[in-house]
Amino acid sequence: MSVIRQYWSLTKPRVVALIVFTALVGMLLAIDGMPDAQQLKHGALGFLGIWLAASSAAAINQILDARIDAKMARTSWRPLVVGQLQPWQALVFALALAALSMTVLAVWVNTITAVLTFASLIGYAIVYTVFLKRATPQNIVIGGVAGAAPPLLGWAAVTGMTGEWDWPYALLLVLIIFVWTPPHFWALAIFRRDDYARALVPMLPVTHGVTYTRWQILFYTVLLVEVTVLPCIFGMSGFFYLGGALVLGAVFLWYAWRLLDPPDEFFPMRVFNYSIVYLMALFAFLLADHWLMPLLQPTALIEFAPQS
Repeated sequence: MSVIRQYWSLTKPRVVALIVFTALVGMLLAIDGMPDAQQLKHGALGFLGIWLAASSAAAINQILDARIDAKMARTSWRPLVVGQLQPWQALVFALALAALSMTVLAVWVNTITAVLTFASLIGYAIVYTVFLKRATPQNIVIGGVAGAAPPLLGWAAVTGMTGEWDWPYALLLVLIIFVWTPPHFWALAIFRRDDYARALVPMLPVTHGVTYTRWQILFYTVLLVEVTVLPCIFGMSGFFYLGGALVLGAVFLWYAWRLLDPPDEFFPMRVFNYSIVYLMALFAFLLADHWLMPLLQPTALIEFAPQS
């Protein structure tokens, strides 16, 4: 059981849980009404394949970041750092997860989901971890594209992205997570800035200072609130979602504004923790609204799809 726990921790289960949750919401938003048998099959297998790929990417990230993790308090307990697992064991495990993921998605779901998932895996595990993380303080912004992909992957799993209007709606979900990522991660980076400095990782609080990072968090939070209105504007959701998004956004804005002059050194972690609750609640509102829309019949301000 101890060995199983070590391998389980390689997959960053709490991080992956948020990833697969947004992928699941993407699947459900792509379906009008009750799913048919094929959609249920593709959804279940797509969920499994996306979870395996995300777990593989997390394990590869730990292999490549072992030196950095050893210098940071929040990651110094990881199994590769303390020697509970050897790098070759982690690599075999990660490659097995990736191979199984691609097999499930390519054989039993569809090709486009397999391709997009593989691109996301490479984007996070290799492009972000090996290059961006060490090269630029905008690492989390540029690399956020890979982390924002899960709703698109979920949408593709049940639709095959064959519909003319699939891409714009799915990409709205990607855009929300992409803009959410900087304030989410930079709040943590402020709190852990000494760790990042010691590990020589050029996170924004290290390279540009805490004050500058706080203002960037506020800027991205304002942008995030604006972006979360787009699903209502473009007819993807209705006013139930809009109300929830505005309330959640107002709280996030308060946190970001308060962070400019925080009451204590732990306040950035409260911002970080709220950002997780925010994203889960926002996607829950999207899903609840999707099921309510046929009953409430909201009027969209702009429609992607042509009118009949």
